[in-house]
Amino acid sequence: MLKIWGRLNSINVQKAMFCIEELGLPYERFDAGMEHGVTKTPEYMAMNPNSRIPTINDDGFILWESNVIVRYLAAKHSPDGLWPSDPQKRADIDRWMDWQQSHHNAPLTALFWGLVRSPGARTPAEIDAARATMREMTAMLEDRLRDRAYMGGDRFTMVDCVYGPVLHRWSNIPIERSNAPNVERYYRTIMSRPVAKKLLTLPLT
Repeated sequence: MLKIWGRLNSINVQKAMFCIEELGLPYERFDAGMEHGVTKTPEYMAMNPNSRIPTINDDGFILWESNVIVRYLAAKHSPDGLWPSDPQKRADIDRWMDWQQSHHNAPLTALFWGLVRSPGARTPAEIDAARATMREMTAMLEDRLRDRAYMGGDRFTMVDCVYGPVLHRWSNIPIERSNAPNVERYYRTIMSRPVAKKLLTLPLT
């Protein structure tokens, strides 16, 4: 049985769990990270030397990095479903998954830590800079979603397992957001899914 380590209020664990639940896979989940500890133990670090979450064990195959976990599970269990078989369609959504990690993640994390998890952990200047960057990121998403129901087109794919938790966090940070009707419509669509109603219910902490 698939095993996953990570606390459910982690955005990266939520990505992996969104994929697992959408696929209907049987799994065992073990709380890890922050108040749960575990990640600094020798046993955990033998699996994941980064001491981060999530980590999965799929019948002996150990994997970490949330977006990679989503890709692996989608490819294994949902070829031409969550995982597009067409290489161009797959590359198209792959870049948005990578963009989330390499560009979108940093300003969102700065706002989350500075305004929710540890108020005051970021200076006002850092908050303003992160908010400005998020306006640019949101504008890109707004344009992407202009003629698409989902990030990849007209159906739910692995990239949406990533952006569901991301937009849930962004939509609930106590900050003024720029008008983005396409992003808001997409977020409502994601949140109407049974998996989102199951996973994305914890308060941001």
